[in-house]
Amino acid sequence: MTINCTGSLIDLSTPKVMGILNLTPDSFYDGGKYKNESQILKQVEKMLTEGATLIDIGAYSSRPGADHITEQEEEKRILPVIKLILSQFPDSILSIDTFRSMIAEKCILAGAAIINDISAGSLDDRMMTTVAELQVPYIMMHMKGNPKTMKSLDQYTDLLYEIQLYFSKKVAEARKKGVHDIIIDPGFGFAKHTDQNFELLQKMELLGLQGLPILAGISRKSMIYKTLGIQPEQSLNGTTVLNTVALLNGASILRVHDVKEAMECIKLVDRFSSPIIQNQ
Repeated sequence: MTINCTGSLIDLSTPKVMGILNLTPDSFYDGGKYKNESQILKQVEKMLTEGATLIDIGAYSSRPGADHITEQEEEKRILPVIKLILSQFPDSILSIDTFRSMIAEKCILAGAAIINDISAGSLDDRMMTTVAELQVPYIMMHMKGNPKTMKSLDQYTDLLYEIQLYFSKKVAEARKKGVHDIIIDPGFGFAKHTDQNFELLQKMELLGLQGLPILAGISRKSMIYKTLGIQPEQSLNGTTVLNTVALLNGASILRVHDVKEAMECIKLVDRFSSPIIQNQ
């Protein structure tokens, strides 16, 4: 349950928090929020201070129906930010949210440490080979189609069985190509409607049969705010509740917009799960 991030071993037997830094103008919650160097550095400092082990940087919006952007635009958004963050926080561990092998390679060479691929190689057949060559940890997510089409692809005969089969095939492919450190992400909200998301969360512990760390990315998603009849901006409390469930069901990483609250979840769940010592 350890991953090697640029020489640092991260022990995922104790859950960790991954803070989200979106550089996109149209993300569902914080799109366009971090527009200049000062705003970016302030947010990264806040997340690191609050306890984030990893910072996940994304420059391509993967929300349902999101607009496509070119590789050149993605690179233009993300590379300067990697260099900026590492110039101020050289020990920070940066994860890159991309499905493009070219972007992955350039970002790792610029100092990033992890690749977080929403398509598990399905949208770029060079991705797994590139990750293997770079020898970095690889987060592979379950999704069908792409951000433009996934909303219409939520038909399953047996949701958990099909996700397990998907990961079995993807992990075998990655191992064959030489990828060593793998984390799986069940992909809440990706080609799954609200009921399916809750079924997935209820049964997420079964994904532990893969023998790999599990990342849960539930933060402020529609399964929360649509169920409660609120907006993403009002979804922190719901996020905390479902992150707690995710931890109890085997999550090793919480990918979140709100680091402090996620760290509190981890601390309380750890206390809840610890043996009770009776006073004599």
